[in-house]
Order: sequence, then structure tokens, then C-alpha cells
Amino acid sequence: MAAPRNELSPTPPFSTLSIHQRAPGVAQVTMSRPAVFNAFDETMIAELDAAYTELAADASVRVIVLAGDGKHFSAGADLQWMQRASQASREWNLEDARRFAAMLARIANCPKPTVARLQGAALGGGVGLACACDIAIAADNASFAVSEAKFGILPAVIGPYVVNAVGKRQALRLALAATRILAAEALSIGLVQKVVAVDALDALDAAVDAMVTELLAGGPTAQREIKQLYAQLATGPIGDGVRELTAQTISRVRGTDEAREGFAAFLDKRHANWIPHA
Repeated sequence: MAAPRNELSPTPPFSTLSIHQRAPGVAQVTMSRPAVFNAFDETMIAELDAAYTELAADASVRVIVLAGDGKHFSAGADLQWMQRASQASREWNLEDARRFAAMLARIANCPKPTVARLQGAALGGGVGLACACDIAIAADNASFAVSEAKFGILPAVIGPYVVNAVGKRQALRLALAATRILAAEALSIGLVQKVVAVDALDALDAAVDAMVTELLAGGPTAQREIKQLYAQLATGPIGDGVRELTAQTISRVRGTDEAREGFAAFLDKRHANWIPHA
């Protein structure tokens, strides 16, 4: 799958991102500011928001991969952007932060499976991007730091996504100490779900492609329903409301055309009609 990419043409064209068809049904959004380690500013935030809006609405796209060009995934917030913010009014900062929060929510609430492809450094908001994706796969040269406290600020907007990924105590430790952790530790605390030992990035792409193949085997309606349902579930006691929500959801989904096709395909020993042909 990781062989030649076909360029997609977003509307409008982007200056900080490139979007390619990674494989049939798979779009890859690549942050393309390698000179600054794919640090993001107002422009990239707006373009990420627009890209995920467009791809979520594109019926031909089943899975979205988020990557960073060059040696590093993302150094987080562009420091020149942060310096401008430190000198701006509180009103300007509030609107700016709201745009960042909306972009992360756009990725996290995407109705399609999202995969982060991680190499090199993921710092600050780069960790937030990885945590906003459903699945994160890292090269063993990846490292992670929730580093905002070192600049006298805090990881506020990314905080909920980090907490959801690793739990509150690990998230607090990462934010308070701003400790840089390596890929193996990121795997052990749930920040990523797979680490690939690589001498060349082809192995990372192979691992991403293997995950994409598994995702494409699932029904797209079922996956959308999974994301909607799981967004409403919290760790803890399972009360009457949650039991009723899950019963209502499965009873509705069992009657869909996709469910009927899935059962028929299994019994007929064939691929379901949503699986892309090679």
C-alpha cells in the first residue's frame, strides 16, 4: 500500500498540508512544514480543520492517516505564533484557542477511523494531535513530551485528549514534569498502540498499512456508530442509562443494510461489499 501515492486536490488548496490517496479508500494528510519540524500556526490549524471537514464528507474516503513530513511528526505550536499570542489581547487569545480546540475536536469526532503515523519528535500540541486520532502507530525513534510548562503555559486544549489516551495521573505527570518519554514508554501508558522497530521508514508504513487493511474490513456505518457510541461512554459504573443506550444502538444497527450484507457475506464465505478491491 505504501507505494506510489496519488495526489488529491483539496478545495481550497493548502499551503501547510499535502493530501494523498494512500490506497483505495484511504487519505493521508501530511503536515508539510519540515523546516520547523511541522510546528503548527494559525494557518495549519485552519487547514487541518478544513481538510478533516472535507475528508469526513467524502464518501470515497474510509480511513484518514495523519503524518508529518521529514524527520519529525510535529514539534507542536510554532513558537513565533506563541510569542504573538503572548503579546495579544485576551480576546484575541480566546478566539485563537477556540479555533485550535475546534480543530482537535474535528479530528477526534471524525466519523471515520483516524490513524496517526509517528516518527521523531511529537511535542506539545503534536502529542495532542496523536491523542485526538483513534489509533497511533510509532517508529521506535519517536519521542513525546507535553512540554508547555517549560514555556510558562499549560497544555489546556490538548489536555482532555491526553487524559483520554493515558489516564489522569499519567497525563498530570507528563504535563507537570514536561518529561520527554521514548516510544516504548509511550506504548506502555497507552499514548500509542503499536511501536515498530525501524531502520527505514518503510517498516513504519508497512505497520500503518496493516492497520489500515484491518480497518477497511469493518463496515463504515458500524465504525461510525462505534465512534458515536464510545464517545458517550465513560469508565465507571454501568447504569440504566448506559444499558439502554447500548440496547437501543445495537437494536437499530442490526436492521441496517450494512448489517444484512455483513452477515450474508460471512455465510457466503465472501468479502463484504465495503471492502476495497485490490
